[in-house]
Amino acid sequence: MNPTTWFDALYQCQQQGRSYVLVTVLEVTGSTPREAGSKMLITDDSQFDTIGGGHMEFVVIDKARQFLLANKDDQVIEAYPLASKLGQCCGGSMKVLFEVKVAHSQQVAIFGMGHVAQALVPILAQLPLQIRWVDNRTLSDVQLSAPQRDALPNNVQLFPEDDAIAEMSQLPEGSWAVILTHSHQLDYELVETGLKHGHLGFLGMIGSDRKAQRFQMRLQKRGFTDEQRAQLTSPIGNLAVVGKRPIEVAVSISAQLITLLNHASSLSPNLPSSLLSNLPSHSPKDKAVKHTSVTTKTEVL
Repeated sequence: MNPTTWFDALYQCQQQGRSYVLVTVLEVTGSTPREAGSKMLITDDSQFDTIGGGHMEFVVIDKARQFLLANKDDQVIEAYPLASKLGQCCGGSMKVLFEVKVAHSQQVAIFGMGHVAQALVPILAQLPLQIRWVDNRTLSDVQLSAPQRDALPNNVQLFPEDDAIAEMSQLPEGSWAVILTHSHQLDYELVETGLKHGHLGFLGMIGSDRKAQRFQMRLQKRGFTDEQRAQLTSPIGNLAVVGKRPIEVAVSISAQLITLLNHASSLSPNLPSSLLSNLPSHSPKDKAVKHTSVTTKTEVL
């Protein structure tokens, strides 16, 4: 549903990870079209609510979009006399606060809509992430009900009956890709495509150690270098979280992605996530556990 008020639009922007400018009338003198405290919200292609309309509002919207182009958070106060220069004849004046909020939302593509993915997406959707949820099957095939779909937040986009390989190849630079499909062959093709992409921030795949080893052998035979193959994280997840139930696997994967997300935030809010692929997701001790404690839990799809 499209928002009609500034506060609904603000909530939607925060859910979708969109940049915006919140405009507030701080002070008025004389005759003005709106009172102090009036607000509107402006994005790169839309505006919501009004601070009075007319040419003055047009100038404010244009100014807000200039701030968005600067791509940095900011707070600026501007004064607007409502005289002939602004095409207004009210005779009063307004002071306007521009609060610029630039979104640095991480893009995540989840391939597969099986049981693990259905447990994972509602967890990840509560984070500052933009999620593309992809499957080549129909929604009825994956048993994703209408109530489940309706309950998804605005930062989740569904792509059923889609070409997963094409989606992987076209992901924006720095995206994270999580492979959870129903088919080992499709998993492999997605892994190959993800490695060929070359600019993903994270590439993880569900599966046992045995599956991961077989994929590594296939990749080596196909000419992928050690450096390329090292970009694949499989089994995916924080292996300190044990268990084979879909929700347990989902929590494990979430824990790893949350760690990665917080590494990004602590290093720099503007750091491209493509630089984060070399951050350790497991300590050396974790890597030792990786091949013993939970070798098959991620086979539950």
